[in-house]
Amino acid sequence: MGDAAENGTGTQDGDGRQNGAEPDPDQGPDQEADQGPDQEADQEQGQKLRARRIAACRSAPRALARLGFLGPLRERLALLDAAASVYDLDETADLYGNGVVEALEERVAGLLGTEAAAFFPTGTMAQQVALRCWAGRTGSPVVALHGLSHPEVHERNAFSRVSGLRPVRVTGEPRMPTATEVRDFDEPFGALMLELPLREAGFVLPTWEELTEVVDAAREREAVVHFDGARLWECTVHFGRPLEEIASLADSVYVSFYKSLDGFGGAALAGPAALVEEAKAWRHRYGGNVFQQFPTALAALIGLERELPRLPEYVTHARVVAAALREGLAEAGVPWARVHPEVPHTHDFQVWLPYEADVLAETAVRAAEETGAALFANHWDSKGPGLAFTEVYVRAAGLEWTADDVRAAAADFVRLLPEAKA
Repeated sequence: MGDAAENGTGTQDGDGRQNGAEPDPDQGPDQEADQGPDQEADQEQGQKLRARRIAACRSAPRALARLGFLGPLRERLALLDAAASVYDLDETADLYGNGVVEALEERVAGLLGTEAAAFFPTGTMAQQVALRCWAGRTGSPVVALHGLSHPEVHERNAFSRVSGLRPVRVTGEPRMPTATEVRDFDEPFGALMLELPLREAGFVLPTWEELTEVVDAAREREAVVHFDGARLWECTVHFGRPLEEIASLADSVYVSFYKSLDGFGGAALAGPAALVEEAKAWRHRYGGNVFQQFPTALAALIGLERELPRLPEYVTHARVVAAALREGLAEAGVPWARVHPEVPHTHDFQVWLPYEADVLAETAVRAAEETGAALFANHWDSKGPGLAFTEVYVRAAGLEWTADDVRAAAADFVRLLPEAKA
């Protein structure tokens, strides 16, 4: 998961999404503060429900995922107990990006098969810097991207407001861009940014053939290709390719250390050595050359050691969970339900149900409290009258769930819905 969690805007939920409606990206602090009593009451109620949900999921004997960043500080600090297994703790602590930070950068470059990599405190900063550097090389500040991509949804127009870039939307459809859309786009661009997977569309990925065709289409236009690979670590099962082969399609790649790897934060930009060296200069100018980052760097190395090898297992089991959830909701008599994608592309996916978001949110919390099974641990977003969706994450804790467990939890959830009682 950079996500909205990196931006400090609003109440954050699992994996960085805003709790409730997204704020206007152009809305300043004064506008945010200018709320009526109804809005303030709704916000307070939402915060209370979120606190209940987090508490219920922490205490529930069973959960599909236990996201580390939602745990208490004691548990987060305990992650560093394994630090000695990934780095020599007798070495001097890092100062302004040396030491353990350099070791992390070398590890990432090795995993992705690139010449070099640079550590960044956030993905938002890493991608702005990368695309700013590419703009200097191509002579074009125009970045073609998806309308649902992270910079367009979660970064308050940072590309244009901070970095002098001009984003243009290749498509806004809830799917990846096609080669035809890239090839026939009606204005020139210097860089094409592809988010893999596209989170807002349901953590979706193209096929390997579609991805290579899109990259080739960009190359035909003499554009560079940058991967927003915050969750690239999760993509190997879907593509059937190793990380370095996936990364080799792009001119540069950004990866996150907390979305898939359960780290404390941080990101890396990987690519050609010359680009990475320039990126480090801009990292300094953007205020990202932090004095010491050893806790974050160590947590990232631990994640690469512990979580990265397990991600294919999570993806495979997410497909079991998704199928059982679809069956369980149908068997419980829900009039309409959708698991999207039907076969998850990563270990995260969406569930859509024909109820108001606040009804589903309250029911999900009650189900976790009363049954001890946290099936829907994330918040629900309204997508129209009587329609809402949530994101489902499958991690190590979810491996304990059988298909029967999922179907039973779905039945318990539906039983607690007010409409079902009526």
